[in-house]
Amino acid sequence: MALHLYLIRHGRTEWNEKGLLQGTGDSPLLEEGILGAKQTGKALADIPFSACYSSLMKRAQDTADYIIGERNIPHFHHKGINEIHFGKWEGKRSVDLAEHPEYILLRTDPKQYQAIESQGETIEQLYQRVTLALQQIIERHQDGENVLIVSHGMTLTLLTAVLKGIHWHDFRNPELHTFVANTAINVLKVENGQYELIKFNDVEHLDPSSYVK
Repeated sequence: MALHLYLIRHGRTEWNEKGLLQGTGDSPLLEEGILGAKQTGKALADIPFSACYSSLMKRAQDTADYIIGERNIPHFHHKGINEIHFGKWEGKRSVDLAEHPEYILLRTDPKQYQAIESQGETIEQLYQRVTLALQQIIERHQDGENVLIVSHGMTLTLLTAVLKGIHWHDFRNPELHTFVANTAINVLKVENGQYELIKFNDVEHLDPSSYVK
């Protein structure tokens, strides 16, 4: 028997729609984001989750609640699965930062991104934080259990890359990995100390209006 972790990105939000960097900031789910969360809940309705973990951001917590629905599943909040902190850039439009040298590093060369001007979190810090959080969650559960984790775009894109065997330096390389879509289903199998990402970025359950490719 294996432990299975279902890794879900929150539903689409107002700031997603406007192209604003959210990070530890927050904005409400759009109707399409709520729809995506509900569709994910329907797709996972037969999975007997023993627990759910979401970040400290309301958009992730609300998404988790829509997925859980009326089921009696313990729902915990874990700051280790928060989105990356963008510092002074939170709430700014990504297009306005597109030519900024430091922002270019964030998008194309994570190893070199030092967050000096943004005063946010580096990718290495995110990597250390989220992998520690994953290990902490795994240690709390046993073989045969299913655990729901609702987190964020950068956080889950980095984590799924690492679980695929891609170095965190290369998680933004489009030839190696893809950014995780809103309310896509990703499944990690943990057995005998071995990790295997058995499902990645599955959006087959979603109406096309509830996510952006």
